[in-house]
Amino acid sequence: MLIDSHCHLDRLKAAPCHDSLAAMLDGAKARGVDYVLCVNVRQKGFESMRERVEAFDNVFLSSGVHPLDVKEGLNLTELKQFAAHPRVVAIGETGLDYYYADDSRELQLQCFEQQIALAREVDKPLIVHTRDAREDTIRLLKEGGADNVGGVLHCFTENWEMAKAAMDLGFYISVSGIVTFKNAAELREVIRKVPKDRLLVETDSPYLAPVPHRGQENQPAYVRDVAEFVAELRGEKFPELAEYTTNNFFNLFKDAARLAGR
Repeated sequence: MLIDSHCHLDRLKAAPCHDSLAAMLDGAKARGVDYVLCVNVRQKGFESMRERVEAFDNVFLSSGVHPLDVKEGLNLTELKQFAAHPRVVAIGETGLDYYYADDSRELQLQCFEQQIALAREVDKPLIVHTRDAREDTIRLLKEGGADNVGGVLHCFTENWEMAKAAMDLGFYISVSGIVTFKNAAELREVIRKVPKDRLLVETDSPYLAPVPHRGQENQPAYVRDVAEFVAELRGEKFPELAEYTTNNFFNLFKDAARLAGR
């Protein structure tokens, strides 16, 4: 069994309705992908995302505001209400992105701090996006007591020092299709070093389709390609990697484990 630990089913152009999404999830199951975590990025989009996927028992949800969407505002009372939904297993996608939106740095910092505090309040792990913000990301996680709830640095593209700092706080490292790209030599070195009990795999679909699907819209089934590549990269057998990344997912997202009867 595999789990796509981070995807955006509500943004898939190839699955605009219930039937097409059902077919896509069936296709993922045919490749051994039994569960997916559908991640929220816009507060205004949570309800439509929930309505689109809640009919599928193998789809978990998160609630949060992406750093590139913080200008739309952050309503903590509403986010807390969203987090109370039984299928919501995490807070996020939150974090910092100075590469695409350095002009909103102060607002990003404020919203990240608030969502770390919310995660602690509702006792759910964090899903963290970080780009060109290594020092501030780790600093806020430490200052906010994020080690009390844990979480994951998703779609990891940073260096080993940041990976280690995050893991020291009890966080996991999630690898996406980027690891299969030709220019990802440094990332591959990092992923070789991540301990087995701290690694997750994801698609971040519909973005970042792995080789051999480059140029296509990404989808949960393609997490199999990521996992097979990472297993070979680390000198492991695919079934072994599938087993321990699945266990890692349920160890981190305990509400998902309960829903899955684990």
